[in-house]
Amino acid sequence: MTDLSLDALAALVKGSLELERTGRGLLPHRLPAWARRQSDDPQLHLVEAQPAGVRLALRTTATRLELDVLPTKRRYIGAPARPDGWYDVLVGGELVERHQAPGGNVLDVDMMTGASTFTAGEPTTLVIALPPGGADVEVWLPHDEQTELIALRADAPVVPVEDDRRRWVHHGSSVSHGSVAVHPTEPWPVVAARLAGLDLVNLGLGGSALLDPFVARTVRDAPADVISLKIGINLVNQDLLRRRALGPAVHGWLDTIRDGHPTTPIRLVSSVFCGIHESVPGPTGPDMQALAEGRVAFVAAGDPEAVARGALTLEVVREVLAEVVDRRDDPHLSYVDGLELYGRADAERLPLPDNLHPDSATHRLIGERFAALGDW
Repeated sequence: MTDLSLDALAALVKGSLELERTGRGLLPHRLPAWARRQSDDPQLHLVEAQPAGVRLALRTTATRLELDVLPTKRRYIGAPARPDGWYDVLVGGELVERHQAPGGNVLDVDMMTGASTFTAGEPTTLVIALPPGGADVEVWLPHDEQTELIALRADAPVVPVEDDRRRWVHHGSSVSHGSVAVHPTEPWPVVAARLAGLDLVNLGLGGSALLDPFVARTVRDAPADVISLKIGINLVNQDLLRRRALGPAVHGWLDTIRDGHPTTPIRLVSSVFCGIHESVPGPTGPDMQALAEGRVAFVAAGDPEAVARGALTLEVVREVLAEVVDRRDDPHLSYVDGLELYGRADAERLPLPDNLHPDSATHRLIGERFAALGDW
């Protein structure tokens, strides 16, 4: 077995915007260091280091790979235990193996206060068997479990895959990040990218799609052939803005992105159906009765009468986003109503398990419908 250097390992990583040298290995980030320094929000720092859409892409004749990883597991105090993350192995674009990495670091989080405690752990080695004859291989990292890449060994030479597909940069909330999807190839942007033949950079940031200016500048600076921005649910979740501020904020975001991508096709996408927040503002809170029953679910804690005073609901956000697109003289900008991807009728058949996030089957539906929209 030949042990790749960290430089050689770094050359195989796709879907991240920065690889941090930790002294032990490589930690993929989906926001660059300068952007991370502009926020002290623990939620943002947690989710941007979860490698949604990040994968190793390599070409090899090896029949055995050994990948050393150090995951960081989250445990929410008072909530059901979370399953370990999965590593999906694709050969020639087809799923052939799935692995989990037990052990690793543990982050215990108090859902009520946000306080957390970190306990260090040890790496795990994943042994990946490949068919003889050579192939293009992808190892998709767990989309919701921080994963430090420690080492990669192979029994034959490994080289990066040359990828000439169009690069799609997508930003969104936990729905784009992949919350409640089980495997890393199941979040809807991954489904859509694979169906449409696009090279995905997934900037879905669970709980953190909040129109932060540094995220707009990150998208501005990232190489991209097509861009999509899915905006709405997190603004409602946190009761963060009022209608008066939303339109100008979105215009400002688009202005910033256009500084780096003057003619790149952009899709502005509103939220999919979420019954608790269609007409009721945030904030969003935990469903205490569900927690007492051993389930995680969410409720809308806002006042419907506050909508008249400018509070945001998903219905309001969709209206404002459509108005923004109509008012801009931009032939390369289009609006996608999230209800076309997952609407009220879909929710009757495929309800959101926790009232907020789609399951794997619903991610598949959303991804298929997004891909079916065709080229930007």
